[in-house]
Amino acid sequence: MDTFWVGIAFLVFVGVLLKFGVPKKIVAGLDARGEKVAQELAEARRLRHEAEKLLAEYDAKRKAAESEAAEIVASAKDEAKRLAAEAEAKLNDFVTRRTKAAQDKIALAESQAEAEVRAAAAEAATKAAETILRGQMAGKGGDAAFAAGLQDIKSRLN
Repeated sequence: MDTFWVGIAFLVFVGVLLKFGVPKKIVAGLDARGEKVAQELAEARRLRHEAEKLLAEYDAKRKAAESEAAEIVASAKDEAKRLAAEAEAKLNDFVTRRTKAAQDKIALAESQAEAEVRAAAAEAATKAAETILRGQMAGKGGDAAFAAGLQDIKSRLN
């Protein structure tokens, strides 16, 4: 009999719940919760789509930056090669000019030394001839011949 009263109490309880509309409220609450979950899922999908879009955009920017960096490096290498070649050409030109200037100075010094040696030789020859002729020609006739010979030698040597 206890079971009977428990069954009756249960039916009364269910009846009270039905009278106050509890099942409709439970269904409405579940429906609202389901709708909220559906909205959250839609928002999550939208955010995921935006994140993928941003990821693709940043990946494209990264690739563009990498290619630009590679171009800059290649350009810098080319510029460095060009500057090195230009510096080498300038250095070679400088060395060539300095070598030519040194050779010109050497040639000038040689010609000056040669002229000085000729002048010294001429002076020595003149003094030697003067000494010899003075010894051979003493007097007025010797002086005149000496002067004429001295002028002749000077004109021939210079």
